[in-house]
Amino acid sequence: MEAASSIFSSFISMLFICFILVIFSITIVDAEISESKTIGRGLKAYQQLYGRKELAAFFNDNEKDIDIIATYSDASGTIRTSRVKMKDLSASWVLENPINGDPSKQNGSQVFKLKDSYQASTTSEENVEHFIDDHHLQEDEIENRHQASWSPVKFKRQMLRQKRRDLRTAELVRQVKEADKQMEATAAIENLKNMDPVVKGKYSIWRRDFENPNSDSTLKLMRDQVIMAKAYANIARSKNQSDLYYSLLKHVGQSLRVIGEANSDSELHPSSLDQAKAMGHALSLAKDQLYDCRTVARKLRAMLQSAEDNVDSLKRRSAFLIQLAAKTVPKPLHCLPLQLAADYYFHGYQNKRDLNLEKLEDPSLYHYSIFSDNVLATSVVVNSTVLHANEPEKHVFHIVTDKLNFAAMRMWFVLNAPQKATVQVENIDDFKWLNSSYCSVLRQLESARVKEYYFKNHPSSLSVGSDNLKYRNPKYLSMLNHLRFYLPEVYPKLHKILFLDDDIVVQKDLTPLWDVDLKGMVNGAVETCKGSFHRFDKYLNFSNPKISENFDSDACGWAFGMNIFDLKEWRNRNITQIYHYWQDMNEDRTLWKLGTLPPGLITFYNLTYPLDRTWHVLGLGYDPALNQTEIENAAVVHYNGNYKPWLDLAVAKYKSYWSKYVRFDNYYLKLCNLSE
Repeated sequence: MEAASSIFSSFISMLFICFILVIFSITIVDAEISESKTIGRGLKAYQQLYGRKELAAFFNDNEKDIDIIATYSDASGTIRTSRVKMKDLSASWVLENPINGDPSKQNGSQVFKLKDSYQASTTSEENVEHFIDDHHLQEDEIENRHQASWSPVKFKRQMLRQKRRDLRTAELVRQVKEADKQMEATAAIENLKNMDPVVKGKYSIWRRDFENPNSDSTLKLMRDQVIMAKAYANIARSKNQSDLYYSLLKHVGQSLRVIGEANSDSELHPSSLDQAKAMGHALSLAKDQLYDCRTVARKLRAMLQSAEDNVDSLKRRSAFLIQLAAKTVPKPLHCLPLQLAADYYFHGYQNKRDLNLEKLEDPSLYHYSIFSDNVLATSVVVNSTVLHANEPEKHVFHIVTDKLNFAAMRMWFVLNAPQKATVQVENIDDFKWLNSSYCSVLRQLESARVKEYYFKNHPSSLSVGSDNLKYRNPKYLSMLNHLRFYLPEVYPKLHKILFLDDDIVVQKDLTPLWDVDLKGMVNGAVETCKGSFHRFDKYLNFSNPKISENFDSDACGWAFGMNIFDLKEWRNRNITQIYHYWQDMNEDRTLWKLGTLPPGLITFYNLTYPLDRTWHVLGLGYDPALNQTEIENAAVVHYNGNYKPWLDLAVAKYKSYWSKYVRFDNYYLKLCNLSE
């Protein structure tokens, strides 16, 4: 009995021990499961530490989930290890990147550390809240608490959803902007409809087109009535209806007197409406008696043709008069050389010798050539150049003029010599080597055909001669104009020279031009072609095979007026002989019409180095719409064209660039009434 009792007691003890072991095992397994879930929540809670993009990049680099060996202490204090997945980590685990502080390792593989921060629930909540406060992400944390546990697949879906949201947002923004633009356009149209049609001012004193369209409605009506009355009057005369014919002519005369010089209704005579009504009644009677569609249409076409012919005739007359005004010397400019020449001989300045002769042939100095018969224009070129020169004592000006103006030109620069600079004035007639046996232009001037063309065959009327006046001006065969092709002969000891026209103004120091590398070219000039404008086909006759076989019609043109010439290279390439060859070929004027630019383009073809456009701005003598900033920034501005700054034709807004270099207090200018 005692033995059975002992066995039973042992059994009970073993059963109790087994029960305790089972309970202990269950506790450990529950702890491990709890830890795995907590790790998953921890990853989600600390997802904001790295951001979705960083985690997404991490998981994209690792297509499979990561096995993580987690080390922790169980309830009994025993240290244990467990293999878990990334998605199973709880919120008590902190995901860290140990290489964040080392930029040199950023390009390597990402390494993350999971640190056990399991504490009591109160402590865990405080840590999470502290982290959120540091990163200002309270709202995102609240949202994360209501979402399911994070996984790469879900994260990818979230990224796709976010992308769709962004695209939809952009589309909505675009639609809103289009709606706003449409509303603005509608509002603008409504404003135009509601605009007061009363004339409050004129947009331009030059263009009548910009006036209010309703401001001359009565005037237009009366002008149209005059046209129709003239048409019906001609038809009435052709049908021998003299009463109607004279009645219409009477009304035409009355309407024209009422219209007068009016350009708007406000300028019409007060009786204009009564006259318009009377004319309308007369036209109604004429229409009842004479109207025939074909006859009226034929008469109106004839009147239109006649009006176009009159307009063309007026245009030709206008062109002729502009050319005439541009080539006519104003009285003050004619007076100036006469006064200077008289005093030159009266005071014996013809016996005065030039100073600084050693500078005239010194190649180390800055030499300029100016060929002109205009004293005032030449003085502006010299004054403006010296004023902007950094070292004026190193500048030498070689001025060549004709026999008629030599005394006046020399007298001016004797009395008004520029400070420190050297000026030499020469007479072209003193160049004995420049004769018809050597110079093509002089030889052509001796031919009877050229004399007939330039000096005898003048137009008999304005309308006939409008196109020919420019081409038949003997100035274009003047040797002063063509002397630019003989620079090495004129200045045999110089290496480089800057050629300047007399209608330019210098606004900056020009000495850097002597340092420009011309790359073996002879001529340095600013190109003038813009798009299809100012190319060779504008200046040369490419229908002639001599031109078309030797030159490119699309080659870019350039400008005379400010050109730097390498005289050493000129002599090596025998440029003057090239000029002579083509000038002889054009004796019958079939290759080009006039001037020095076409033979210059031919002579220096493929021998011209393009300078920066800021060196030389052209067009102040014909284009009133030039860019003001370009003019002010230019080193040289050029009044090429008919509107020279010393003429009344000059463009008013450009004249000040030239006139500020004229000494209007000069005795001779006052004597000849030359003023601003």
